[in-house]
Amino acid sequence: MILRFLGNILAVVIGLGIFTGLVIFLVFALASSGGSPSISQKSVLVFKLRGNITERDIDNPIPNFNNPLNPVTSGTGLLGILHNIKKAKQDSKIAGILLNLRGVSAGFASLKEIREALIDFKKSKKFVLAYGESLSEGAYYLASVADKIYVNPTGDIEFNGLSAERTFYKGALDKLEVKPEVFRVGTYKSAVEPYLVDKMSEASREQTESYLNSIYNLYLKDVSKSRGIALEELTKISDSLLVQNVQDALKYKLITHVGYYDEIEAEMKKRLGLKAKTRVKLVNYGKYREVKTEWSEQQSEPNANIAVIVAEGEIQSGNGGDGVIGSAKIVTALRTARKRKSVKAVVLRINSPGGSALASDVMWREIHLTRKVKPVIASMSDVAASGGYYIAMACDTIVAQPNTITGSIGIFSVYFDVSQLMKNKIGITTDYVNTGEFSALGNPNKPFTAKEKAIIQRGVNQGYESFTSKAAKDRGMQLDALKRIASGRVWSGSEAKANGLVDILGSFDDAVAIAAKRAKLKSGEYRLHYFPIEKPFLDKVRDNLGVSAKARQQIVKKELGEWYPYFEILKKVKEKPKVQARLPYDIVIK
Repeated sequence: MILRFLGNILAVVIGLGIFTGLVIFLVFALASSGGSPSISQKSVLVFKLRGNITERDIDNPIPNFNNPLNPVTSGTGLLGILHNIKKAKQDSKIAGILLNLRGVSAGFASLKEIREALIDFKKSKKFVLAYGESLSEGAYYLASVADKIYVNPTGDIEFNGLSAERTFYKGALDKLEVKPEVFRVGTYKSAVEPYLVDKMSEASREQTESYLNSIYNLYLKDVSKSRGIALEELTKISDSLLVQNVQDALKYKLITHVGYYDEIEAEMKKRLGLKAKTRVKLVNYGKYREVKTEWSEQQSEPNANIAVIVAEGEIQSGNGGDGVIGSAKIVTALRTARKRKSVKAVVLRINSPGGSALASDVMWREIHLTRKVKPVIASMSDVAASGGYYIAMACDTIVAQPNTITGSIGIFSVYFDVSQLMKNKIGITTDYVNTGEFSALGNPNKPFTAKEKAIIQRGVNQGYESFTSKAAKDRGMQLDALKRIASGRVWSGSEAKANGLVDILGSFDDAVAIAAKRAKLKSGEYRLHYFPIEKPFLDKVRDNLGVSAKARQQIVKKELGEWYPYFEILKKVKEKPKVQARLPYDIVIK
């Protein structure tokens, strides 16, 4: 009894301690969020861009505290970066921008958007400088727009072309005696290949080479223009790996200086007219985005709005979350934008490889209902493919970057037969009593019959016909013509434009301008209103203090070690199969 009493007392004390700590964190967080910070004249805005670049900012609701059971995966928002570069262009206190780069975790379409914003910034006659201890291919893509590029003498620069990598699970499935049952439509719908083969099919390799070369050719053209180096020369430098160290990069004029950070500081002082011992006033991006300027205040004055609905991540039914597009949440945002009188047009910003065909179709319908009332413009980011293209095609106009990954018009479904795994590896068998011939259809503990396979394939075929028919109608194409460029094939933005899948090659700003023009709004007569609306502060704190699925995944991964890939396969086996409108695989370009 005494021990139980003492245990209860201890639990109460611990609970009070946690509550008190939470209150302290909340007070500090709220205090730190009050007021707009001020900056001095001749300040330099610094972009480090070390973490992920997402469409919108992902912040820790409690600064300087990270719950080990629910770590916050921070992300610097692309749309915020673009807004603040514009703000800095108009801000008389900002004299220039310093890009302090290394590796940048972003797709090349996002990087192109930032490059274009920096090029526009330079029209104000302000400087852009870049420094890196080492520069990845993506980091150099950004750095190439700078007036001066410094790289550490013992650092390195990557300039050898792009590579697309994918992983295959067939060998693991064979060892586990798991048999995949695949149902798909389309020569290029190769999302299922990792379960069937141990290397790329010829069709998959063909499409990958096509869009990868398209993306890299654009990369080289952009760098050629920024650095004043002939395209043929750049191609030779890359293909022959002529740049193997920073001295090579200097020799071939990819960079302007081999130097240390203090040397680029000296360059900034020279441009700012400062004495050698005077300190450069640097403003980190995290601070600057909280700064209010006359220009940024003007952006919130007009009554008319353009709703920007951000759809980022894999597509699923429900509300989704960070990195997941929940169809219910996007539908709510579309309905709100449609019914709100102050909203005159909608820009649907898409960064998604696709996902659930059902969830995609639910959003497709809501977009069509919205475009009956006001213009809806699709703005494609790094990826808008399969289910991501499904929702884009419903819009009035589709805007993509030339290096956006899109298309992949096709669907598939994967089931797994684990009967041999259960019997031979674990020693478990099952038996059934059914009321009908197909009562156990899709059960992973039994092999498929020929009739069952035919039923599922027929459903997938019907889904493909529905997808392609809707795409043909939305794009104003004959169905046969649409199918010739469908079959699950992935295209770059420029290839998609040539094939009629995209209307305009351009940026997010271009999409906004089209939406404004369609709504008959002039510049300065509107502001952007972002959806879905972010969670309230206290809700973010509550979520942060819980145990996340990601944290649980990390714990399992640590415990299982080299066996973790097999565990991931078993998870897929356990999941209920769904018809997917998804990219052929997770594209990793590096």
